[in-house]
Amino acid sequence: MIATKRALLKRGLFSATLAAGLIWAAALPAQAADANAAPDQLIRQLSLETLEAVKSDKAIQAGDIQKIISLVDTKVMPHVNFQRMTSSAVGRFWRQATPVQQQRLQEEFKALLVRTYAGALTQVKDQTIALKPLRAGADDTEVVVKTEIRGKGDPIQLDYRLEKSAGLWKIYDVNVLGIWLADQYRNSFAQEIGANGIDGLIKTLADKNQKAAAGGKA
Repeated sequence: MIATKRALLKRGLFSATLAAGLIWAAALPAQAADANAAPDQLIRQLSLETLEAVKSDKAIQAGDIQKIISLVDTKVMPHVNFQRMTSSAVGRFWRQATPVQQQRLQEEFKALLVRTYAGALTQVKDQTIALKPLRAGADDTEVVVKTEIRGKGDPIQLDYRLEKSAGLWKIYDVNVLGIWLADQYRNSFAQEIGANGIDGLIKTLADKNQKAAAGGKA
């Protein structure tokens, strides 16, 4: 079962679902995502906007990586605590990194996620978002919003961890089919740091991103 889940991730299902709500510009102006909204409504609004943006943009559907990056930057990233997401993926080594290294890790990790999963955005067609009831107290500052992506085939489980800081809700982790994003990368990142240090991980990520960029479209 675990192998099947990982295979699905590698085929890019994560990207379509993350971009539909995270991971990412024409949208639905009347329902612009509002970080002041309840966390489940934020996810609903952001998902609707992003799906509409993908469906209405032929360049994204054709795999234009710059348009995909622009969509991520303008639509999704304002609602993501990417520092926490990156630090969670890097794990205990995060505190050992200098501020400059931490910034580089965030930049390269973001580029890796966008390029690794961008291809699935071209497959977004008739998917819809279904939210499950939110189980959270009024005073909770960390919640999990559970959703399903429905289309052809079986529904895809997609859950979000959000935190409330300074009155705003932000995503800091995403779960697809039972696998959290940070967990997906933590072991490989730790192995690379153990072998070559934090700069070694930065270089590995940068090399992968440069290779992907040379390939052109998603």
